[in-house]
Amino acid sequence: MHATDNPSEPISERALSKLKWRCRRGLLENDLFIARFFERHEASLTRGQAQALETLMDLSDNDLLDLLLARKEPEPGWAGAEVVELLRLMRSDGAQSLTS
Repeated sequence: MHATDNPSEPISERALSKLKWRCRRGLLENDLFIARFFERHEASLTRGQAQALETLMDLSDNDLLDLLLARKEPEPGWAGAEVVELLRLMRSDGAQSLTS
C-alpha cells in the first residue's frame, strides 16, 4: 500500500483474489474464521482492512487462532487501530458461525 492510497477505498478484484490466496492457513479453525469474514465483507473490503488482514497473516497459525478466539489481545507495537477493528469483526463473524 502506498502512502497516497486511501485506506477507506475498496480494493480491486485482483487485490481481493491475491488476498484470499494469502489468507489460506494450515489450521482449519483459522480458515473457518477467515472464510466467514470474506463471506460477509469481501464486497465492501477496504484497502485499510486488506492491509490489516495482511498484518494478521504474518502471524503463526497458533498466534492467529489465539487472537481469533480472544485467548489473547493484539500487541500495540504491531497492531494499529485497523488491525484491532478487523479482529473485532472477525471474532464477531466467527462467533456467529459457531452458534448458527
